[in-house]
Amino acid sequence: MDLPDDTRSGLLANVAAGDNSPALSVSELSGALKRTIETAFGQVRVRGEISGFKRHGSGHCYFTLKDENACIDAVIWRTSAGALAFRPEDGAEVIATGRLTTYPGRSKYQFVVERLELAGEGALLALLEKRRKALAAEGLFDPSRKRRLPFFPRSIGVVTSPTGAVIRDILHRLEDRCPTHVILWPVPVQGEGAASRIAAAIRGFATLPDKPDLLIVARGGGSIEDLWPFNEEEVVRAAGDSPIPLISAVGHETDTTLIDHVADLRAPTPTAAAELAVPVRAELLAQLGELGHRAQHCLARRTDGARERLALTTCRWPHPQDIVAPHIQCVDELAERLPRSLAARAGHARADMNLVAGRHRRELIDQRIMQMTDRLAAAWRMAELAHPERPLAKGYVRVTTRSGSTVMSAAQARAERAVTLRFGDGAVDASIDGIPRSAPVERKARRSYIPPQPGLFDQAEE
Repeated sequence: MDLPDDTRSGLLANVAAGDNSPALSVSELSGALKRTIETAFGQVRVRGEISGFKRHGSGHCYFTLKDENACIDAVIWRTSAGALAFRPEDGAEVIATGRLTTYPGRSKYQFVVERLELAGEGALLALLEKRRKALAAEGLFDPSRKRRLPFFPRSIGVVTSPTGAVIRDILHRLEDRCPTHVILWPVPVQGEGAASRIAAAIRGFATLPDKPDLLIVARGGGSIEDLWPFNEEEVVRAAGDSPIPLISAVGHETDTTLIDHVADLRAPTPTAAAELAVPVRAELLAQLGELGHRAQHCLARRTDGARERLALTTCRWPHPQDIVAPHIQCVDELAERLPRSLAARAGHARADMNLVAGRHRRELIDQRIMQMTDRLAAAWRMAELAHPERPLAKGYVRVTTRSGSTVMSAAQARAERAVTLRFGDGAVDASIDGIPRSAPVERKARRSYIPPQPGLFDQAEE
């Protein structure tokens, strides 16, 4: 197909004089589109389902709004994300209010969300049910995790608004039943930022140096939107992680929030929470009085029974005089026999002494002593003769080791090397050179010139 000469393309762009459609740069075109879209859609509300929600480390939130036919990218800047009344989740149907803008770097347009709301109570209940199932699957609502409340708490921590009627009802009810020390942690119970403040209060009680024995998280009645902070995940997890037993008293008896499932006990109203927290002091005093009366009555009955059993037992016992009389008679008989027995025993002993008195004369005893003295003197002389030091006075030497033990052989002396020579008048240390001298020559016995005397048997043979 042939084109006219004025429209035929060439290698170079043909810019005619007076042309009213000059070529735009990419940046110029992107800027024009951005201005057009932001002017036409400066304030819009979009209803859709959240998909792919992600919170960036910078604090910005990115997600997609979609319906059954289309989708659009959306962003919530950090300054707007902190003011959201609820935490967005995938699958939640919402109405987003904001403006449209473009992102020239990728030729995309996106929806900048300034306010995010759930699309009606049905969407809110659907999100609540989804969150409840997810938390229940983690085991946060398991009945085995619930703890028994203290019977008589010394102090009670209350998380609620300081200006509402809830705290006054709790204090008034505690005063009527049993006065108890109360620690109030003031928090907002609805609106923006309420959930984070409530969760921080629950965790803060656990860090106090003097922790309360019991916690009460309370709020008055209201719509599901008003009670929504108590359905937030951070509040539910803070209540589940609390080391202090917790009572949930949020709303009226028909209102149910997620914190009710994780709490150790749910109270239908804040006033009922105060009643469940402490016993009635007057009833305790009455019960103690009744127990004391019953204890005294039981003790009196036990004493009376023991007294009766003692009387029945003692009436069967014999008279004490009957028990002791035989023994008294036996003692009397022994007292009469004792002097005669002693006299007879003394007579026998005197006769025995007279028999042996002749054998114990003074002369016999002195003679016996002299004999023993002579024997002792003879034994002492033998001991002196046998003493190893006695021959030393005649020129003999006693060889000992340095420790004082006698050396018995030359081999022992060579082994010791250092010995002591003990003379009659003193001792001299000596050393052994270890070279044995030649053995002494054995001398033959000299022949006796005296003939041996013949024996008795030799004469008999001759």
